[in-house]
Amino acid sequence: MEMNPIIVAALVVAAAAVIVAVLLMRRGGGAADELREMSDRLADSQAALAGRLAQMAEQATAAQAATAERLAAQERHIAEAVEQRLARLGQSVGQTLERNAQAAAVTLGDLTARLAVIDAAQTKITELSTQVVQLQDILSNKQARGAFGEVQLEALVSGILPPSAYAFQAPLGDGRRVDCLLHLPNPPGSIAIDAKFPLESWHALRQAKDDAARLVASRAFAAAILLHVRAIADKYIVPGQTAESALMFIPAEAVYAELHANFPEVVEKSYLSRVWIVSPTTLMATLNTVRAVLKDVRMREQAGLVQKEVRLLIDDVGRLDDRVGRLQRHFDQTSEDVRQIRISTDKVTKRGERIGELEVEDAATIALRAVPPTAPAALPPA
Repeated sequence: MEMNPIIVAALVVAAAAVIVAVLLMRRGGGAADELREMSDRLADSQAALAGRLAQMAEQATAAQAATAERLAAQERHIAEAVEQRLARLGQSVGQTLERNAQAAAVTLGDLTARLAVIDAAQTKITELSTQVVQLQDILSNKQARGAFGEVQLEALVSGILPPSAYAFQAPLGDGRRVDCLLHLPNPPGSIAIDAKFPLESWHALRQAKDDAARLVASRAFAAAILLHVRAIADKYIVPGQTAESALMFIPAEAVYAELHANFPEVVEKSYLSRVWIVSPTTLMATLNTVRAVLKDVRMREQAGLVQKEVRLLIDDVGRLDDRVGRLQRHFDQTSEDVRQIRISTDKVTKRGERIGELEVEDAATIALRAVPPTAPAALPPA
């Protein structure tokens, strides 16, 4: 620890005084005066040193007070700066927390909306699953499956053709009824449509695990299709009552695509039996063609009436032309009359202009001109 220089000097003076006193004591009594004199000087030095120490103590106290005041001011400044910094930090943290809370609220709202959509989708999926199960139950029963095909056939036909062009469950004699009968004029005549859905053989074909199982399922599928084709050809192609061909409606595009992609021999045999296999898409195109044919037939049936109306229209046009001709002649005569009137008005105008150009004489001249001339008076005789 570093000592104050004044304290060090005081200690040195005291030590010197002790040393001088010891030396004088060793010299004997003659040095008593010198000892007192030195003691006095030492006392004076100590008093001066004490005053200096008191002054330095006061300066040290003042310096310590100033230092304490500066430290207090710096402490207050630092405290204010820290307080302001903490306030800004608190405000920034509050704003950040508020933004985070708003973003969290928005995110929570979006999440709630998405959860609502997911719940709605889940509900629809559940309903769809129920409907699929119901559809599977329907398709597992042959009668229900047939009704499903008939309902789809009904919807397609009734949505495209007019009611007079078809009949459902139409009788064909011998107690036979066809799912749908299209009424067409001869030729070709009425066309029968029967709905078939070979679901069991189709499922067996799709679920085949290896080539051997697929070969067996393919043969069963082809046999089922050809069985339906022969049944339709035998039951719904009636000479003199229906056309020479019929339609087999398969209410599944996948089955129709599989049949035409991998079973061309079955399709060819159906053509030879005059049974045309159609799907919902191809049946729609066929029905649009039938509608165009029916429209053409109706146009031909109404051709006589149209020709009669056209002849009447031509007569009306001829009479209209005569009347227009007479009206044109009236217009021509009117134009001629107007032209003659214009000629007369031009003449009248010119005569009026000539009259206006004549000089008008005064009344006296007119009066003198009106008195007849008289003979001169006789002179008296000379």
